[in-house]
Formats: sequence, C-alpha cells, structure tokens
Amino acid sequence: MSSKIIALVDGSIYSKSVCEHAAWVAARSGWSVELMHVLGRGDGSEKSDLSGSIALGARSALLSELAELDAQRAKLVTHRGRAILEDARAILDAAGVDEITTRLRHGDIVDTVHEQEAGAEMVLIGKRGEAADFAKGHLGSNLERIVRSSRKPVFVASRAFRPITRVLLAFDGGPSSIRAVSYLAGSPLYAGLTVQVVTVGSPSAAVTKGLEDARAMLVAAGIEADTKVVSGTPDKALGDLVDEAGFDMLVMGAYGHSRIRSLIIGSTTTEMVRSCKVPVLLVR
Repeated sequence: MSSKIIALVDGSIYSKSVCEHAAWVAARSGWSVELMHVLGRGDGSEKSDLSGSIALGARSALLSELAELDAQRAKLVTHRGRAILEDARAILDAAGVDEITTRLRHGDIVDTVHEQEAGAEMVLIGKRGEAADFAKGHLGSNLERIVRSSRKPVFVASRAFRPITRVLLAFDGGPSSIRAVSYLAGSPLYAGLTVQVVTVGSPSAAVTKGLEDARAMLVAAGIEADTKVVSGTPDKALGDLVDEAGFDMLVMGAYGHSRIRSLIIGSTTTEMVRSCKVPVLLVR
C-alpha cells in the first residue's frame, strides 16, 4: 500500500485550493490522496424537545414531526458531505491524480484525524473553513486544534494555489525547526526546489553555525539552499520576506511554546499562518 496524504475538505472556498495543493503533493511524491469530510456530532443528529408544555396529544404529534425533520436533516447533511467529496475527487481527477479515496466520517474532526493519520505522510487542511468570507482575520476553528494534536506535518493551504518553486524555511535552532530541516531533506516534495533558510535575530557565531548546518543537510540531500539572517519580530520579518522575495511556501516548526504560554503572549506559528498568503507547512 502506498503512502498517502489526508486532505480535509469542507465545502468552503478553501476546498478547491486544498485539492489543488493535494494534487501538487501527489504529483511530486507519488503518494495517494485520501479526501476526508467530517460531519460533526451535531450535524443532522440534534434532537431538541421544542414541544414545551402543550397538551399531550399535540405534544406527541409534534415530537413525531420533529423526529422526522431530524431524520430528513441528517439525510441532507450526509448527501451534502458526499457531494463535497465527489466535487473534490473531480478536481483531483482533472489534475491527473491516480490514487484517490474518499471517506465520510461522523464525529469530532480532531479525534477523526488522530485515528486516521497513522498511515499518512501529512495532513492537508485549508487555512479557514466555511465562514472564511466572514472571518478573514481569523483561522479556521479546527486548524489550531489539528496542528497541536497531529503527529504528522500539517500542510495549511492558502486561498489560491500557485506553482511552488521557492521555499522559505524559518529556522530558530529549536527542536521543531531542526526537525523541519530534516523533514525537507528527506521529503520528495522539495527535490529540485530552491530553499532559503532564514533566522530572525542578530548575526552571531552560534546563529551562523546553525544556519550552515541546516544548509549542509539540505545540500547533501540535493536541494539548492542558501541562508539569511533578518532583524525584527519573527511574524513581521518572515511575512515581509515572503511577500517581498516572492516565496511560494513557508516551512516552519509548529508551536515552540506551550499552549498556555501561547494564550498569554501569542504564537508566532498562529500569526504566520493567519497572515501568510502562501501555504505553510508546519512540522512538530
């Protein structure tokens, strides 16, 4: 059985981009694509008692009618989920992806991804969900939960796909950024691409050595790479560099601090994913 990526589609405006990025990953890696749509526990299954204190006969009739409406709603939600998967599959078919499977699941999306990711190389998700047009300054409600819980790299698709040739790798010398370098060096996705390894801070002997070690690992894997040190705060400096230098993807370690600390002081990871107009690959 070949390796696979899990691509989460929800019918939002980001779903097309998720499929197109999944097709890019599949074309470069030879991995199959598993399209997944997850129906939340409440989708089509809520059974609220709206009958109040009306007379017994009328109450029984109303409860029967409500039960039928619940069943119809559950059926419609399931049909919609299948239609979303069929549309997503059509995009991958048109892109020439050979191995595609679809999976419609019920339950919490984080629990579902956790159960299914064991045999996957990565999880691919859109930056925002179905409320994307109404919450452009915010991330999808499930994205951070998935990134924090997933044991695999998470590929966060931007709103629109464009060919990826130049990659910015954010490097701070921490364990997750070192794993990001190792991941790039060992992944078929980055063969033949140009990578720039960037540290935000002040030049020093330690910073230079860390960057050169990272570059050497990439070069040994056949990846063209150079290094750079930029000043400023990580989120603004990296965001400006992505825009000004025309990078097509940002790769970085995910969440270097604890969740509690991130809630207090903010998270570079969250801010970069929120503000970046290119896809972001997050490596734990």
